Amino acid sequence: MNVSDERTVSLWAATEVAPDAVALGQSEQVDVVVVGSGIAGLSVAYELAVAGQKVAVLDRGRIGSGMTARTTAHLSSICDDYFSELTKLRGEELARMYYQSQSAAIDRIQSIQESESIACDFRRLDGFLFPASGRQQSDIKRQLDAGLKIGVDVEKTKGVPFAGFSDAQALRYANQATFHPLKYLRGLAVGIRSRGGALYADTVVEKVEETDRGVRATTVSGFTVSAKSAVVATNSPINDRVALHTKQAPYRTYAMSFEIARDTIRDALYWDTEDPYHYVRLQPGEDRTDFLIVGGEDHKTGQADDAGDRFAALAAWTKRLVPDVGVETNRWSGQVMETVDYAGFIGRNPGNRRVFVATGDSGQGITHGVVAGLLISDLILKGESRWRDLYEPSRKTAGAIGDYLSENATALKSFAEYIAPGEIDSVDKLRPGEGAIVREGLTKIAAFRDDDGTLYKRSAACTHIGCHVHWNSLERCWDCPCHGSHFAIDGTALNGPAVSPLASLDALFETNIRLA
Repeated sequence: MNVSDERTVSLWAATEVAPDAVALGQSEQVDVVVVGSGIAGLSVAYELAVAGQKVAVLDRGRIGSGMTARTTAHLSSICDDYFSELTKLRGEELARMYYQSQSAAIDRIQSIQESESIACDFRRLDGFLFPASGRQQSDIKRQLDAGLKIGVDVEKTKGVPFAGFSDAQALRYANQATFHPLKYLRGLAVGIRSRGGALYADTVVEKVEETDRGVRATTVSGFTVSAKSAVVATNSPINDRVALHTKQAPYRTYAMSFEIARDTIRDALYWDTEDPYHYVRLQPGEDRTDFLIVGGEDHKTGQADDAGDRFAALAAWTKRLVPDVGVETNRWSGQVMETVDYAGFIGRNPGNRRVFVATGDSGQGITHGVVAGLLISDLILKGESRWRDLYEPSRKTAGAIGDYLSENATALKSFAEYIAPGEIDSVDKLRPGEGAIVREGLTKIAAFRDDDGTLYKRSAACTHIGCHVHWNSLERCWDCPCHGSHFAIDGTALNGPAVSPLASLDALFETNIRLA
């Protein structure tokens, strides 16, 4: 199981990446083992397979069905948190390197889909940044100046094709792109397998460790994959408790797709300057009907359970700007990992020599994932990468100390919740389809009553480091606000860093007896 077992379904979800992939059934020996089969994991595996390495990819769910299946797939080389802010934190040289590396990721996608003949609706197009209603034009000028200083292909333009914005000052960024993410992953999977790589679905890795001769990934079923190197490419790393998780935070983001008549708006990427911002793109449909995909309304994972209001706001914003939009086809949520200094953590895992990690997508998961493919394969094969310093996982950015302290306050607040009352005083008050935190004696219980009346009761303590989980009524899962773990109603871990399920009440009782 993974996040594909949550309740909402993205526009892409019907596309299967490797439907015939089965679980690991015996221990294996390879050159590189990759944990995670999203854009980062499959990109790393593909680059290594092309170089002649024997690779094995393991995923807790179906191949390619994790967070990449919940993206909106903007292929952008523009910093999600603005180049003005990135330059302020890390300087012009690293900001320039960020633009160059993200641009190289788009180039690599284009090259791979051409060489592998992947029909994934890839197309080059422009990206437009426009001011949110009531925001100052100075926001636009600041980003223009910051971009030009580091060599970004950007120019000021007038108007975007939305109601009320025909005269708005905007920025046009050239050479952006977009595609169908799961069709692309399906092509990568074919390329990996054709070069001798193996893909294992429904295989939960519980431990990745270095050995005297290399690395070993151990699964909950007891099988191992031994290799020279390991790559952990899960949305939030399963192999680390503190080093990386204290420097990034999970955010839920929301997306909707609508039918729209072809040529109603120009095919491009669009972002406004709202905080959190809105993002818009098109996806080709059949005949003369396409899909308009709109996202936004982000919040920290586990700190709000008002998805209905957020979708309503997103739909209202869309219909205000695009009055001719058609019927809604899909609505879904995903999770992004925001780092304290706006760039991902890609490279050697802190404290390791042969274990590599890719996380911290910072709202640009697709391009960061492809950067991971290029950077990590270079580190494994050549021992060096020109982008290593920018994405170095062990880095400490002095200017980001404020965000670091702010984000880590979440854990302190979470642990304090254990002394608070439950949300309801008895599970008897749960109606079908409802979940809530209930106090039973000294224990906080995550309780859910299914539509058929079945009651599920698990510990409310995340199995990563023990933070207090919160109910997500949209996805019908338990979200951890500290580091981004998700759990199914029966306690099964759906998203890292947690691997183990939420503890059963029997296990809690036994623990309390031992402590008494």
